[in-house]
Amino acid sequence: MERWQGKVAIVTGASSGIGAATVKALAKAGLITFGLARRVERVDELKNELPGDAKERLHSIRCDITKEEDILAAFRQVQEKYGGVDVLINNAGVARSTVGVLDADNTQALRDVIDTNLMGLTLCSREAYQSMKKRSADGHIIHINSILGHYVLPMGTLNVYPASKYAVTALTETMRHELRLAGTKIKVTSISPGLVRTEIIPNSMGDTPLLESEDIADAILYVLGTPPGVQIHELTIKPVGEEM
Repeated sequence: MERWQGKVAIVTGASSGIGAATVKALAKAGLITFGLARRVERVDELKNELPGDAKERLHSIRCDITKEEDILAAFRQVQEKYGGVDVLINNAGVARSTVGVLDADNTQALRDVIDTNLMGLTLCSREAYQSMKKRSADGHIIHINSILGHYVLPMGTLNVYPASKYAVTALTETMRHELRLAGTKIKVTSISPGLVRTEIIPNSMGDTPLLESEDIADAILYVLGTPPGVQIHELTIKPVGEEM
């Protein structure tokens, strides 16, 4: 992780779960870290869990990932303060598991998932790439995908969540080729966890094996820590004993 010391990272959906664990891990690892979230006060509270030097490296920006103007303003703020971004963690995501794809009057639920999981991720990736390209930076874009981005479970209703994550899988490969054809050394990685203990997982899961948010943050550090010539394209992580 030495080459990332003093570099700038942006993490979306940083107020809880994987995002909160990730901003703390990156700040501890020496990166100037910006946590983007609508509940920005939660990101500020995370500073209390960090040692003195790491605490100073964690910053928060209020950002609704479904609004392009918020995304543009956030990246502009990072540009003005630190000259651009080197690492982007596309973590923000939502699920609307109680509303089916074919249910009546479900338009807003469909838009919530697509606008967050797909459009928000794409626009953030675009802005991060433009920032890296201007400075000829060998950056890294990491998408927090899902095992549901690789197959659909025949159980219950998951709305368009699997479809949005399948799109992330395709986008990762699309971005890899675009970065390759542009002659850059910028990496892109998809991390696909199984079930993680976060706010979107219902309390009724019982004894189902779950990953912890810190497990995914550790995986992000592992991916970032690979040598410049090594790109982990897809990393799947499951808790021991998971059925899926």
